[in-house]
Amino acid sequence: GYILIFAFPTKIKYFMQIMQKIQMVDLVSQHQKIKAEIDHAINGVIDTAAFIRGPEVKAFQEDLQEYLEVDHVISCANGTDALQIALMALGLKPGDEVITVNFTFAATVEVIHLLGLKSILVDVDRESFTIDIEHLKKSITPKTKAIIPVHLYGQCADMEEIMRIAKENNLYVIEDTAQAIGSTYQFSNGSLKKAGTIGDIGTTSFFPSKNLGCMGDGGALFTNNAELANKLTAITNHGMWKRYYHDEVGVNSRLDSIQAAILRVKLKRLDSYNSARRKAANYYNEHLKDIEGIETPVVNEKSSHVFHQYTLKLAKNIDRNGLQEFLKSKEIPSMIYYPVPLHQQKAYKDEFKNDADFPVTMELINSVISLPMHTELTKDQQDLIIESIIEYLKF
Repeated sequence: GYILIFAFPTKIKYFMQIMQKIQMVDLVSQHQKIKAEIDHAINGVIDTAAFIRGPEVKAFQEDLQEYLEVDHVISCANGTDALQIALMALGLKPGDEVITVNFTFAATVEVIHLLGLKSILVDVDRESFTIDIEHLKKSITPKTKAIIPVHLYGQCADMEEIMRIAKENNLYVIEDTAQAIGSTYQFSNGSLKKAGTIGDIGTTSFFPSKNLGCMGDGGALFTNNAELANKLTAITNHGMWKRYYHDEVGVNSRLDSIQAAILRVKLKRLDSYNSARRKAANYYNEHLKDIEGIETPVVNEKSSHVFHQYTLKLAKNIDRNGLQEFLKSKEIPSMIYYPVPLHQQKAYKDEFKNDADFPVTMELINSVISLPMHTELTKDQQDLIIESIIEYLKF
């Protein structure tokens, strides 16, 4: 009895030490491992004072082109700008329809509306969380001009089928790769392509918490089409090819040189970062897959998964808010991505759509919960997270 009395507080103290370190994304620990190299890269930019469109930006674009095996990379200020610039380059007209998913972050539809286009929202696949192919087919009209599949949580949508549908209907495809950079898609003939390099244009975000994140804001566009690349480049810089000659309506959207220098350092580690996320995801899976009431993420056989998020689906009888509060009481963070579908958002409310049009989306907004996922997760931290979930479910 005395052993248990003294051992239990020791275990609690040990777990408390672990809990204090658990974060949804631990950028501080990641940075400490590469601090010297990052500092050197930043100081190099400061020493040259080439802060805008300097050599580091060009070098980063070339590095990313090589990594993605794509012909052109055009950097910009953030991932939302990347989506807007992609749509601007396609020459769409007000009222043209762009199909995308209802279950995603608002930036994807935000840019559609900013340009006077019409968003057509479709449901997602229950297992992959990516665009539902059958709903996509049914949503195409004579006004449809483009599709924006979102590679949600870290794996690719069914790009082979999407590209086939796009070709049949003469549609553009813009890949939203903000959560899936480094993911690879396998076609039925065995060929492989990186996320963002399959459609007409790929876009991504370098927001700090992304798999490849800078220390501020940043984004990029990818394409194998030289004409589009030329137009995208001009649009990011006020519509100029030649200085002070504005041939396109453009924007001011530039990746600064310090962020580019940081991204060059981190790009070299992207595969190892993604590998660490997969390892953490596999550990979660191993210990949660057989727990009643929990569905662990399903990895699409056509796509590798880079686990930007590790997202569980909970059964209807599990109080998600209760679980979240229980985890919070143990200093374990969690997030709901996303709690409100786009068709219900005040800014984008669609009077012609109702909840019944999106059965999977409506299920997911009430059942998903994302656990801490980053490159610095330890097994001790994951053990505490897993044990806490199991403890709550036993109540």
